[in-house]
Amino acid sequence: MILISFVITQSCVKGSGSTTLVGNWSRSSDFDGNARSEAVIFVVGQNAFITTGSTDLMRYNDLWEFNLAQQFWAQKADFPGVARNSAVGFATDTKGYVGTGFDGVNYLNDFWEYDPTSNQWTQKSNFAGTGRYDAVAFSINNLGYVSCGFDANYLKDLWQYDPSSDQWTQKASIPGTKRSQAQVFVMNNKAYIVSGNNNGAALNDMWMYDPSADGWLQKRKITNVTDSSFDDKYTTIARYNGVAFVMGAKAYLATGESGNIITNTWEYDPSNDTWLEKTPFEGTARTGAVAFTLNDNGTDRGFVLTGRSGSLSFDNCYEWHPNDAVNANDN
Repeated sequence: MILISFVITQSCVKGSGSTTLVGNWSRSSDFDGNARSEAVIFVVGQNAFITTGSTDLMRYNDLWEFNLAQQFWAQKADFPGVARNSAVGFATDTKGYVGTGFDGVNYLNDFWEYDPTSNQWTQKSNFAGTGRYDAVAFSINNLGYVSCGFDANYLKDLWQYDPSSDQWTQKASIPGTKRSQAQVFVMNNKAYIVSGNNNGAALNDMWMYDPSADGWLQKRKITNVTDSSFDDKYTTIARYNGVAFVMGAKAYLATGESGNIITNTWEYDPSNDTWLEKTPFEGTARTGAVAFTLNDNGTDRGFVLTGRSGSLSFDNCYEWHPNDAVNANDN
């Protein structure tokens, strides 16, 4: 009955709502590794790297590199930490970093550096906060940051990592509500943490972090809470365990869940702090996916891959074309 309901729902969305919206999802090169969700992805230079993750039966520690020019996945040196899900990853100009997560028993706080040039991993100083999973991570000016998550308690602390000294420093916590499974993106050297899960509810807030001031600024709510018209259609932005990525001057929010799995895609414009609904994700609805953006001769190209729906895990990948009309024949 669940499968039948899902198919009918997808058909209604495709036939009614999506025809008036802009944007197209096209099928891209399938991920060569095993299907999974709750993986980690980071970008160094022109290549994306995916590692860890899980299915309902096992956890992974393999590492794969995606080359955009060749549309090719190549297996690299395995992540040397214990296999895990719901870890975090970020990158500097030359290195990738992976840490925290859950191995089925333990909330983890180990932390590792990956060098694509030598294809080698090096263990670094443990994450200085509590061991946790479902946190968020980002990098600005070659400094890494880890925030939020779950360690048997919802969290909202923020920690900065300096690769040059291999040291962690605690920074200003997010004001307001603790959360896990939030979405994060970086624009103009500011980080935006969107929504997330607190006690099973999707939060309707978004916070911008300015590392130069070590301060947070709350942005407009992502539900219809004002008497103005700009948020009248803000009914499906709030979510957790989705993906966020940046293309050009806009950020995009896709997949995830809020009671039910969400396909709605939204575009964020930081110049006026507003959201615009776009064509829903055209693959099978999913949560626990990952996303990345690579620059192709001056043009940003965004991708969403892996994830799960119930016990079914995915290895497929979709490219997002935010200004194209829907093409039902390219999936």
